[in-house]
Amino acid sequence: MKIGTDGVLLGAWTSVKKNPYSVLDIGSGTGVLSLMIAQRSNAQNLEAIEIDADAYEQCAENFENSLWADRLFCYHASLLEFVEEVEDKFDLIICNPPFYTDDFKSKNESRDLARFNDAMPFEHLIYAVANLLSEDGIFSVVIPKKEEIHFIKLASDLQLFPQRILHVKGNPESDIKRSLIEFSFIKNEIKTSELIIETNRHQYTEAYIKLTKEFYLKM
Repeated sequence: MKIGTDGVLLGAWTSVKKNPYSVLDIGSGTGVLSLMIAQRSNAQNLEAIEIDADAYEQCAENFENSLWADRLFCYHASLLEFVEEVEDKFDLIICNPPFYTDDFKSKNESRDLARFNDAMPFEHLIYAVANLLSEDGIFSVVIPKKEEIHFIKLASDLQLFPQRILHVKGNPESDIKRSLIEFSFIKNEIKTSELIIETNRHQYTEAYIKLTKEFYLKM
């Protein structure tokens, strides 16, 4: 599975200013979010959970081959299994969830599992975060813009409130496609900003380059 723009944006945008000690990456895929947070922070305990066997094996291999192997751990488990078994709290929880809700599905079960949100309903995700996040921790997620109001409502029902929101547009003329949202248990005024990825095809904006250049070999 290729690394998508959503994951790179979330890994680069998520705040590590509070110097998290423990980090949880929910639905890690190949592990790119955990690796980015490991690169950006001094977090000593970065745990990732992944339900798909092939993605889990790839994630574990990527962790082992990284510079931060001693800080990274990957578990082959479902989210609800993990919540029931783990008593730890995390300072930072990060998630690039599957959210393709289209009726069409391919014949590739592994890819469908990663892409369709029946593998991880938003309700399950928010329930897990509410139970696993430390009292002053941060939860960072990327979702479709059209799901933003619904997702914030679900989160607020469990006392998780948006702190920062980044609206992402592919180009200056396109609609906002993605919302990156940072939540905590503290209710504050929401800081909202916008990011445009490209001016023309493969002509990246200065803002996008500044945010992501530390993670691309050619940028």
